Formats: sequence, structure tokens, C-alpha cells
Amino acid sequence: MTEPPKHAVSRLRDARMARRTEPFIARGSRAERCPQCRVIFSHCLCALRPQVSTQAGMCLIMCDTEPLKPSNTGWLIADVVQDTFAYAWARTEADPDLLRLLADPQWQPYVVFPGEFVAPERVVAEVSPSPGKKPLFILLDATWPEARKMFRKSPYLDKLPVLSLQPEQLSRYRLRRSTREDHLCTSEVAALCLGLAGEPHAADTLEAYLDVFSDHYLKAKQALPLDLDDALHQRLRSLAEVGAAAPG
Repeated sequence: MTEPPKHAVSRLRDARMARRTEPFIARGSRAERCPQCRVIFSHCLCALRPQVSTQAGMCLIMCDTEPLKPSNTGWLIADVVQDTFAYAWARTEADPDLLRLLADPQWQPYVVFPGEFVAPERVVAEVSPSPGKKPLFILLDATWPEARKMFRKSPYLDKLPVLSLQPEQLSRYRLRRSTREDHLCTSEVAALCLGLAGEPHAADTLEAYLDVFSDHYLKAKQALPLDLDDALHQRLRSLAEVGAAAPG
């Protein structure tokens, strides 16, 4: 079977791996993983990967090791949302391709970050791009301490509006935990952004894909069998079928 073309996060991972002097081994596991979904082969979920058509785009600015982590959920965003861009963050310089994307007139960039850390005049609660522009959500893909540093030390973000989310539910992400329970994983943040952009089907699909990914990942870690007909898998398949039937 022909492998799907690599998306932005996969390409960023390849570039990061090429710079390593030692092999990267995921914490707690030395089992061989599927290169497409990053789960061990016995629990691969490639056949369940959904794709949806969206007007909104996602721009992931990723901390150094995030693309290497099998539990990273930015990868899931790139699986689902075709217009996903990914760049490595560096304190001393910005990727020229990232700067070109932020200046592209087809996009209206929004930095997604808590409003409590931002000057009030920069904060917006709604997504209302100018006529002729599509929303581009900039997500800082990192741990919370790293994300705060990235936000402070990225001057090219300083003039952009900041979308401050107010999620009504706590994170359901079960693979890595923040020290603050009100923090969401990157994929959950992206789903909320899609909902605000008026794309509820894409938001629901990304949420369902995260649930299935978490199920496969944890059961692989615990050497437990999968139930491909449980409610999580049925929901994802149903949403994927709706997406496949929608006009492109």
C-alpha cells in the first residue's frame, strides 16, 4: 500500500531526527513503532486516520523535542487538518518560512494563549477574520513553562491578536499531564479553535481522533487488546464517513 505523503509535523520530525547524534528512544518503551502513527505496530491506528476539509489553518511552533515524542498531539492535528504548518522554535531567530506564512495576505493569524498573560488590548474572544482572509491559529506546542518562554521571546508574534480560550471542560488527555488541570493538550486547543471558526464537524472529528489515539497508545503501553467496535471507534468512524461524503 502506498504511504500517504508526509505532513508538516512528520517532515519536522525527520529534520529533527537528522540532527541527532544518538537514536531517539521514547521514554518507557523500546518497542518498534509505526512511523506513520507513532504507536507500536500491534496497536497501529493508521487505518482510522480521518481527514476533513477546513477553511481554517493551523500553525504549530514546536519546542525542540516535541516532534520526537510519540505522545505529541500536534501530529494528530496535521493528520486531520490539511492546512497545518509546523516550525521549530528557536530563541535567537525565526524560521523565514514562518515569517512568510504570517505575512501571507490569505491568512488572519491568531496567537492562541491565555489572556491573563497578555495586554488586554491584544486579547480577542471571537474569531472574525477580515473579508477575504481565513483564520490561522498559531499554537505553541510545548510544556506550559516552555510555551510561556516561547511567547515572551518571539517578537514576531507581538503585533498579532491573541485568542484567549475559555474551555468549559477540563482536559481529557490521558498521556501527559500538566501541573494545572485547566490546561489542554495541543489537539484539544486546536479542536476548540475549529469550533470557534464555525467548523464543528472538524472540531468533533479531531476530538474523536484524539480519544482513539489515546486509547491505542495506552493499551499498547499496558499490553491490552483493542476493541475496535467500542463507542470511541464507532464515533470516529461515523464522523469520518460524514467528512468523506461532504463535497470537497
